[in-house]
Amino acid sequence: MAEHDSPQAAPASPMIALDTDRAWDLLASQQLGRLGVVHGGQVEIFPVNYAVDGESIVFRTAEGAKLAAVRSEGQVTFEVDTWDEDHGYSVIVKGHAVPVTGDHEIAQAEALRLKPWIPTVKTVFVRIDADEVSARRFEFGPDPVEKYR
Repeated sequence: MAEHDSPQAAPASPMIALDTDRAWDLLASQQLGRLGVVHGGQVEIFPVNYAVDGESIVFRTAEGAKLAAVRSEGQVTFEVDTWDEDHGYSVIVKGHAVPVTGDHEIAQAEALRLKPWIPTVKTVFVRIDADEVSARRFEFGPDPVEKYR
């Protein structure tokens, strides 16, 4: 059990809401998340590798649906999951995404050493500024319906 999530007694619920600091710790511990955008009237979800920079998320992309959605809508949802043998964790960030511009901002994004997940040219950095962050921990266990069969 992670240090930030340790209740004194067994949890009353198999799902526990975590605080914002823990949510950012979980985000920073991972490298792959899912970006949800609206593009052409449809909800699209894209896997992206990312880095946490303070209380924002940065990823690289190229021209295409992700970048078009960011430029036109800006509102995004970003989600990351992780798990171990006993627990699952889910973090959801709702916010506004913008392409990174300006020499100083680009240099700051480049300092994150964020590499494309696949060998493609991705020259545009995008920053998600969080408006809302939520995280949950899930206690794994037996199916409760099984004990009644």
